[in-house]
Amino acid sequence: MVVVQGFKVPLPHPSSLTSSHHPHTSILFEPSSLSLALTHTDSSLSLYPSFSPLSPSPSPPHTQTLNIPSPSSSSTFLLLQQHPSAAPAVIFLVSSPYRSRILLRLYRLRDPSSFERVTRVLCLHKDLCFQPGLGVILDAKHGAAVRLAASVNYFALHALSSNKVWVFAVKDDGGGGNDDGSGSGGVRLMRCAVIECARPVFSLSVAFGFLILGEENGVRVFGLRRLVKGKSGNKRVGNSKQLRNGVGVRGGGLEVANCNGDLEGKMERHGVAAVKQTHVKSKLDDRDGGSCFVVLKGNEVNTNSVTKVSMSIKAISIQAVSQRMFLILDSHGDLHLLSLSNSGVGVDITGNVRPLPRTMKVKSISVLPDLSAMSQTIWISDGYHSVHMFTAMDIENALNEVDGNDCNEKLLRLPVVRVLFSSEKIQDIISLSANSVLILGQ
Repeated sequence: MVVVQGFKVPLPHPSSLTSSHHPHTSILFEPSSLSLALTHTDSSLSLYPSFSPLSPSPSPPHTQTLNIPSPSSSSTFLLLQQHPSAAPAVIFLVSSPYRSRILLRLYRLRDPSSFERVTRVLCLHKDLCFQPGLGVILDAKHGAAVRLAASVNYFALHALSSNKVWVFAVKDDGGGGNDDGSGSGGVRLMRCAVIECARPVFSLSVAFGFLILGEENGVRVFGLRRLVKGKSGNKRVGNSKQLRNGVGVRGGGLEVANCNGDLEGKMERHGVAAVKQTHVKSKLDDRDGGSCFVVLKGNEVNTNSVTKVSMSIKAISIQAVSQRMFLILDSHGDLHLLSLSNSGVGVDITGNVRPLPRTMKVKSISVLPDLSAMSQTIWISDGYHSVHMFTAMDIENALNEVDGNDCNEKLLRLPVVRVLFSSEKIQDIISLSANSVLILGQ
């Protein structure tokens, strides 16, 4: 029996009256600092530190809500951790168009009560330029859309216009920050890799040492450690071209490398120190510096003819469940389980995808990956009025019950429980813990 308690959460108005009049469109949540970010219809954002909806006052009186003015095209939380014993600093990153270029604005959690703008960024590449009062300008066309995804010390940026993915490392500059990771000191921004994609990218994820691109009919997986430390040189990899850092190479220190193979996906715990400008002669072994493409099984549509037509599907959302398990939502509203494995340095990444049973057409999905928990809770919504849940343990049990001959085709049973029926249409959901979810209504 599932006991459900739901209630509305009052939010303090942001400092800007303009944003308070615009409805919310999406939510972001950073669990270690309990930071919440709401995007408004005018693309401005409201940033709430120390947000705890289960407490009598979700946002304590001493906290300061920060309004980030429009325009914005994407945003994400990044954890900045330089020492294993230190608490990670929380960075909120926002992309915006600026004179057709890409502008990056960084905000740092100064203490549990407020975010402050990062006023000093040391950029280590000539196509990055920091302008005080404005932010970091990336010398690349912004175009119609930009996507951001981040993890610990790294973030990735995808620009739709050029169909390129940039991978950056962030490191504390050491000035003005506190020993516990808080403070508004400066940061160093280092470009680690650029991937030229021949296929469109529909989603982006950086988690547990992997960079995953959602493409048509599948996902492309990069090992983050080998991507940022990989050897430069000519490598043929499928349909994408990878640009990596190289010393002494004309054109701003970049050398073209065509990707074709798998990357070792084990990342050093505090990998910023491992980001180096290297130039190593390439080898013919295509395992050294590429990607693993894992195919999603497309839906089959019956036609008047004898044959069946396989419909194209797009991987539109990627959520990490554990260090080696990811959930993929496709453009048809179906869920897929991606399992990755690699056994050591220099060994190819291998992966397989299993479709999950269709209980409804899924519109949004949220999971809070917590390695300390026995099993992660997965929340899904149909985008109308209902929210359902199941756990990672439910998936594992279903996998164990599947007959060996059919294990790559389907999962026989997956217990999905409807936990809430909302009178308001659901716009977005975000997991706050194993037993709580925040729902954004229209």
